[in-house]
Amino acid sequence: AAGPRRGAGAAPPPGWAPCRAARAHPRPVPVAVGSVLSSYGWYMLLAVVAVYLLVQKVSRSLAARPSGRPGAAEAAEEPDVVVRRQEALAAARLRMQEELNAQAERYKEKQRQLEEERRRQKIAMWESMQEGKSYKGNLKLSQQEVESGASASAVPKSKPNKKPLRGGGYNPLSGEGGGTCSWRPGRRGPSAGG
Repeated sequence: AAGPRRGAGAAPPPGWAPCRAARAHPRPVPVAVGSVLSSYGWYMLLAVVAVYLLVQKVSRSLAARPSGRPGAAEAAEEPDVVVRRQEALAAARLRMQEELNAQAERYKEKQRQLEEERRRQKIAMWESMQEGKSYKGNLKLSQQEVESGASASAVPKSKPNKKPLRGGGYNPLSGEGGGTCSWRPGRRGPSAGG
């Protein structure tokens, strides 16, 4: 047994009350534009500037990008201009390669001359050591000759055959081949003295 339906204008049943939460909070009132700008104005200004700069950067990058096809810019140029440019590029590469080859040859020649000079110095040192002379003096003279630029024509001259200072059989440890002087150990025993 359903009760009779109440109409839209009918009174609420006894004991019924609207929600307290709805009565406690009235409808929100529109916030004034001035208060929003005073609270968040600087943030909004910075956001607008950042968006503007971003749009400018994107538009520049799109303008700088060539058209969709990679060869479209070259196809727009005249073919004889492209051919002349490629020929000039090939000639420049060839010229640079020839210059590089010439520098490499000069470097190899210089290295060969330095190696030859070192070999001559070693030979001169060996000869002076065989004759029993100091080789340091000859080495300094040879270096001065190299610095003066006369390295190709200046060859250290060896002196005429001199008699070596010591004989071939000289051995200072054994005392052989030395001449009249030789070392003899002292006598063992108590020393004389007082």
